[in-house]
Amino acid sequence: MNPSKPCVMDIAEIMRYLPHRYPFLLVDRIVELDQNKSIRGIKNVTINEPFFQGHFPGYPVMPGVLVIEALAQLASILAWKISGRSPGDGTIIFFATIDNARFRKQVRPGDQLLLESEVQRMVRGVGKFAVRAKVDGEIVAEADLMAA
Repeated sequence: MNPSKPCVMDIAEIMRYLPHRYPFLLVDRIVELDQNKSIRGIKNVTINEPFFQGHFPGYPVMPGVLVIEALAQLASILAWKISGRSPGDGTIIFFATIDNARFRKQVRPGDQLLLESEVQRMVRGVGKFAVRAKVDGEIVAEADLMAA
């Protein structure tokens, strides 16, 4: 991740698109956005995350399901952008399915997750997305997600 890469969406704008709040808001910044194709964001992983108290004491590891949740949150921002709509009319995008999930490496405190999502198809408000999370250029998790 290039620290000089410009911020496309800061946390205030992200919070306009996602209903999640602490401790469940898992996207810190959007660094790249192609409104009809893909999005890239980051999640800074710190020892202060509440899940590290129990997962696991003495060897903190970010739960894989939370890495997938971060990717689903990122994909939902892309879905909003593709639709050309803005949140606020009572519509919420929900995670519907997950396929082909793979967890390749552990995510530890101090890591910066680079989150990536590419739209595979979007039909009548249902989108399928290929997602992956990387740390230091290496894939730590990937999956195919569907959101509606």
